[in-house]
Amino acid sequence: MRVVAIVGLGYVGLPLAVLARAKGWQAIGYDINAEKVAQINQGVNPLADPELSEQLKHYPIEATTDPARVAAAEIIIVAVPTPVTAANEPDLHPLEQALQNILPHLVTDQTIVVESTINPGVMDEVVRPLLEERRDITLHIAHCPERINPADPKWTVRNIPRVLGAYTAEGTARARAFYESVLEAPVKIMGSPTEAEAVKILENTFRDVNIAFINEMAKSFAALNINILNVIEGAATKPFAFMPHYPGNGVGGHCISVDPYYMIARARQAGFDHEFLKLARQINDSMPAYTIELLEQALAQHGLSLETATIALLGVAYKKNVGDTRRSPALTAMRLLEKRGAAVRVFDPLVPAKSTVASLAEALVGSTAVLLACDHDELTAALTPATLAAASIKIVIDGKNALNAEDIARHGITYYGIGQRTAQTEPVAKQI
Repeated sequence: MRVVAIVGLGYVGLPLAVLARAKGWQAIGYDINAEKVAQINQGVNPLADPELSEQLKHYPIEATTDPARVAAAEIIIVAVPTPVTAANEPDLHPLEQALQNILPHLVTDQTIVVESTINPGVMDEVVRPLLEERRDITLHIAHCPERINPADPKWTVRNIPRVLGAYTAEGTARARAFYESVLEAPVKIMGSPTEAEAVKILENTFRDVNIAFINEMAKSFAALNINILNVIEGAATKPFAFMPHYPGNGVGGHCISVDPYYMIARARQAGFDHEFLKLARQINDSMPAYTIELLEQALAQHGLSLETATIALLGVAYKKNVGDTRRSPALTAMRLLEKRGAAVRVFDPLVPAKSTVASLAEALVGSTAVLLACDHDELTAALTPATLAAASIKIVIDGKNALNAEDIARHGITYYGIGQRTAQTEPVAKQI
């Protein structure tokens, strides 16, 4: 059986390792987290992904904290995080450390593929020089940036097309053969690893910029008393040159909120200033505070303030139906509320470690307002108007526009969405 080693068993590496095992490869997963490794070897998925949990039971992999195990593999995939620092500067330490950990154990003729998201130039300036410290062996080096959308039932690691760039024709052929053996999607060959790096940065900054645009329009339309969701639906009827994006209470996660900073920093090194990308980041980073402003406005309608209110903050993950809180705007909103003196009850069924109450009912009873910061299906299904009314909730701030505004308003509850006017407040006709 052919052997692949996956370095990093997170949201990218673990699904890929299980997929490779399902496709007939022996999969070795290396991670420095001993607790995670123990769970995986017991058949327990450490990630909040029910489908992956089932797959892991049927296609177990060998997880290890011993980097020497990579010596057994012909293909090594590096899929460790590439975060940013508190100052929003690229942090390549996890990637460099992972490569240094496996470096002494590499053997000749192995193919090393970096899947971690990196800005153009990292393969040339960091990855290749580090791996070439092993002058005693021949390695084939490539970059195939990860593409994964956690909790998406349609687009998975199995069927999302990929791009690949390598330094040699042989490296390209070897890496391509691996991906084509496990994917049910095409692999596009790029002209170089640098082009492959640029593809991932471009696609994620594209999303960040367009979300920033729609977030700014949501703020504007709210001031004009225009429902942005209806406008987006109208614009989406145009069959060309428009792609709908939707507003929300912020952008989080390990890609969209991070990758633009990698491009900004890299371009700055080359003497170019990305004003547009920086502005998009500023707009999207402003959304948690804007959401709190909406809450303040709604409270004022009831003669209340943040300092006197109890807020049920529901959902702290960065996106629906996952338990990942990396750079979550909900956590920013929580800190803002606490700083302003509000009493905050936090509940996320997928993130119990950050919840301050044990159930949705406990979060609701006695709270003044609900702030839905992440629209898990479990939460949106349970937040019916009747449930909210029974808990005497006065205000709903829907940070994801996921609830039925009109139904909630009909129960006498003040509703604010992002770019939606308060549903129970209709314009008053002017008397002539």
